[in-house]
Amino acid sequence: MGKIKVKLSDIAYTYPEMDYQQLYEHICTQINNGMLAPVKASGLNGKKPALYNAYWKFQREKDYAEVYEELRYRLSPLLDTTYYQKNPEKYIADQKYVHLLSQYLMKNKELLKIPAAINERSFEIFHREKFLDKENGRSLLTHLGVCPEKLNFYETSEPMSYYSHNKTTPQNFLIIENKDTFYSMRKHLIHQKDTLLGLKIGTLVYGGGKSIYKSFDDFVNCVEPYFAHKQNKVYYFGDLDYEGILIYEHLQKQYEKQAEIILFTKAYEKMLEKAKTIGYQELPDTKQGQNKNAGKNFYHNFSPVLQKEIKKVLESGKYIPQEILNGSDY
Repeated sequence: MGKIKVKLSDIAYTYPEMDYQQLYEHICTQINNGMLAPVKASGLNGKKPALYNAYWKFQREKDYAEVYEELRYRLSPLLDTTYYQKNPEKYIADQKYVHLLSQYLMKNKELLKIPAAINERSFEIFHREKFLDKENGRSLLTHLGVCPEKLNFYETSEPMSYYSHNKTTPQNFLIIENKDTFYSMRKHLIHQKDTLLGLKIGTLVYGGGKSIYKSFDDFVNCVEPYFAHKQNKVYYFGDLDYEGILIYEHLQKQYEKQAEIILFTKAYEKMLEKAKTIGYQELPDTKQGQNKNAGKNFYHNFSPVLQKEIKKVLESGKYIPQEILNGSDY
């Protein structure tokens, strides 16, 4: 049996409906029943009848025999129950989902041979589509010694939007960070010609900021075969700010084995030209919290003069959005 120290004021707070006499009688009853014992060193409260200022509260330990029995003998042998045997109270909280996983592994293990999307597998096992992705499904698997890979599910991302102006190979792909720029460039390619600032473009890809980190994987693996041509070139064009620079450098590193990510320098040069015309002081302020350490690989794409201009803009706390350009500039 364990015990904790509780103050008299905390006991009184627990029973607001009791007056002092009733509180006194309640504490005496608890002492007689062995549930409370006075902490004599705390002293008396000075009232009549007197009570001590603190008490030891005794708590009967729970009997987990049934829990241990279940953990050792009634669950799938594919589950490692060591964690829950050491933390039986946590097993009681997770018991429903442990049962569902155990039953699935014992009765439906064959279904794991076919890959499923994470939310599909989550519902199949736990009857909750978000349990693995956004609830405590991952920690449950960790507690049971189950690697996520054993459940044979794959992560999903928002489908990437792209426009194929043609399917010839080799060709140039251009990844755009923002939606408005994607729409205006796509409109230009549909109604005008197949070049943007002198660069011939076969496919235009909408990246959507940092979401491209996941969605570009799907794009590489799922688009039509012409994308995989070894001589294709992939260009990137984003906002001229620290975050846009970081996206470029991240993609460059992440896909260096699959494709060279080339900076669309002509677009950045055009942005700087227009920004200089309106005045750098008129540019919007840089968003707070951006990583300012990126840029080494980015700057190497420009002449020393333009590097100086870019740093001048960024270090003044300003940035140039892609939207500075429109159809009349392409």
